[in-house]
Amino acid sequence: MARRGFFAELQHQSRVAARERERDERDAVRRHVAAVTRTEQTKKNWERVQAQLAKAADSERKRLEKEAREAHVAAMEAEVIERNGKLEQIYGEIDSLLASTLGVDDYVDLNSLRVEVTHPPFDRTDLEVPLPQSSRMLLPNEPVLALPEPPTGLASFFGKKKYAEAIENAQQAHERALVEWRAACHDVLARHQKAEEVRARDEARRLDALRSERERYAKECAVRESEAGDRNRRLDELVTNLGYSTADAIQEYVSIVLSNSVYPDHFQAAHEFEFNPSTAELRLQVLVSGPGEIPAIKSYKYTKATDEITATPLSQKECRDRYAGAIHQVALRSFHEVFESDRRGLIKTISLEVGTNTIDPATGNRAYIPFVIAAAERESFLAFELSAVVPALTLGRLGAVASKNPYSLVAAERSGVRRS
Repeated sequence: MARRGFFAELQHQSRVAARERERDERDAVRRHVAAVTRTEQTKKNWERVQAQLAKAADSERKRLEKEAREAHVAAMEAEVIERNGKLEQIYGEIDSLLASTLGVDDYVDLNSLRVEVTHPPFDRTDLEVPLPQSSRMLLPNEPVLALPEPPTGLASFFGKKKYAEAIENAQQAHERALVEWRAACHDVLARHQKAEEVRARDEARRLDALRSERERYAKECAVRESEAGDRNRRLDELVTNLGYSTADAIQEYVSIVLSNSVYPDHFQAAHEFEFNPSTAELRLQVLVSGPGEIPAIKSYKYTKATDEITATPLSQKECRDRYAGAIHQVALRSFHEVFESDRRGLIKTISLEVGTNTIDPATGNRAYIPFVIAAAERESFLAFELSAVVPALTLGRLGAVASKNPYSLVAAERSGVRRS
């Protein structure tokens, strides 16, 4: 029998993620309510009192011990409120398996599964910025020959020799300054040349890295384009084949529909099915969680005398009724989801089994145990107003055979099942 296909798995993961987001939001609201009902406050009070108690003088110890006891009791009571809130949520989800799907249009517009590629921006824009140019290094000023002023008056006659020596000294000092200047200029030019070489090397590395990153980004974009193109081609093929009412296309569409049917964590369901084009009948098997996976606790309570949180168990009748009710709802929900989604009426009848894989108490071996065996014709089933039915009575109207006690893993007796 068929299981989830490509598009169905995508839809299923999307719905599971959406359900988890919704559950997280509900948990956040519940935590907020718990805080309002003193969950957080009482814990803080408890910590505060304990800190004060450690520092208190003997005269205050009795008062603080009393406050500590009260804070602890309040914290335990708040924990009970939170646990009971979780139980209420779990049971509410299980008890509304049918109602939760009636407000949802189970038809799937296959074109809504078409994808348009959206590429993320290039993530290495830092490599697109060229390295800054090396700052221009200034050369030192060329030394200027400074000759002494020629003597005047008598000095011009008697001081010729000294003047000549002064000129020679000035020229020698200028030559030495020129040598030092040329060396300084050479050093500046050498350092500038080195900086240019380092920048050129680093710039070449940047350009190589940029080229490599752009190639990597282009390949990633090409993969996304290819995957989207492949998915859209497969979708076009599915739409075309569904237009021709091929069995494989109908099964793929059913798998998409049922993949959208997300069940609660404490009551899971998996589907296997096969479409017979000659009779337009869908054989559908729904495998559900066993009774042991559903909590059997009625409520939690805190007892001051023993300082314990204890669980009050549900009665056997309550456990039996809840599990049987869930099984009956799953059967009607499965009929409803498939028939409502099939707007073209390609599926005329559905033969259905709802059961579980578990340890058979009669043999001790793992086995499949059917709980409901039923069949329904499209037109007659769609005439039911499911929001107002009692699921067990509706299954009886369909001529289904049902386990008398699925909670105890009693199998439905296989016999002829009439169609409404």
